[in-house]
Amino acid sequence: MKTSIRIVTVRLAALALLVHAGSADAAEIKLLSTNQMKTVMQELGPKFERATGHKLAITFAGLGRIVKHVQRGDAVDVVITLREGIDGFVKDGKADAGNVTVVARSRGLGVAIRKGAPKPDISSPEALKRTLLAAKSIIYDNPADGGASGIQFTKVLNRLGIANEMEPKTVFTPPRGGAEALGLMVANGQAEIGVHQFVELIPVAGIELVGTLPGDFQETIVLSAAIMPGAKDAAASKALVDFLRTPEAATVMKAKGLEPG
Repeated sequence: MKTSIRIVTVRLAALALLVHAGSADAAEIKLLSTNQMKTVMQELGPKFERATGHKLAITFAGLGRIVKHVQRGDAVDVVITLREGIDGFVKDGKADAGNVTVVARSRGLGVAIRKGAPKPDISSPEALKRTLLAAKSIIYDNPADGGASGIQFTKVLNRLGIANEMEPKTVFTPPRGGAEALGLMVANGQAEIGVHQFVELIPVAGIELVGTLPGDFQETIVLSAAIMPGAKDAAASKALVDFLRTPEAATVMKAKGLEPG
C-alpha cells in the first residue's frame, strides 16, 4: 500500500514539474494581422495555442493602420499583411528580409450586391464599366484611410476612365468599418454595389458575391508574415509562422477562400 502511494506521489510530482516547465516556456505573442486573415486566425489561433502552449494577443487592422502601428514603434512580435507593406518595413529597417515568410494568397477585389438582387455583369472591363455607370450607388474603402482595397479600386476607376462620373454616387466605408460595415450597408440598400477584398466578403451576411474583378484589373494579393526585430520570444514567433505553413493551416485557409503560401 505504501509503495503504491509513493508511486502515485512520484507521478504527481513529475506531472507538476512538466506543467511548470511548459508554463515557463510558454510565451504571449503579439500578432498584428491583416483583416484578410481574420477568419483564418479566429480558427487557427486556438489550435496553435493548444498545440504549443503559447498565447496569442491579436490585433486585426487594414494596411494603413498596420503601417502606423509599426512606424510608431508599437510593441509587436509578428506582423501579417500585404507583401508591399512588409517590403516597406524591410526598406525602412523595421523588419529583416530574412525573417519574412509568404503565408497565403487571396483573389483580390470582389463585387458584392444585396442578397436576392439581380447579379450585374462584370465579366469583362467593358461590362464592369457599364455596370458601374448604371449603378445608383457604390461603396468601397476610402483610399485616404490607407485601405488597400480602396487604393486598388480607385486605380480601376481611373483606368476605366469613369472616376469623375462615379464620384457623386460613391459612399465610403466608415473608417475601420471593414467588410462587415460595407456588407451591412449593401444589405440594407444604402449602397447598390460594394467592392472589397473578396476573402473578407465571404462570411458577411445579407450579401451575395458577384465575383472578382475581370482580367488584369484583378490582382493576386500576397500575404506575408514578418517576425519583428523586437519580438520578445523569437522562437515562439517562429513557431507561429511555421504553424501557418502546416497542412492543417492550409486546409483552414482554403476553406476561408485563401490559397496557402
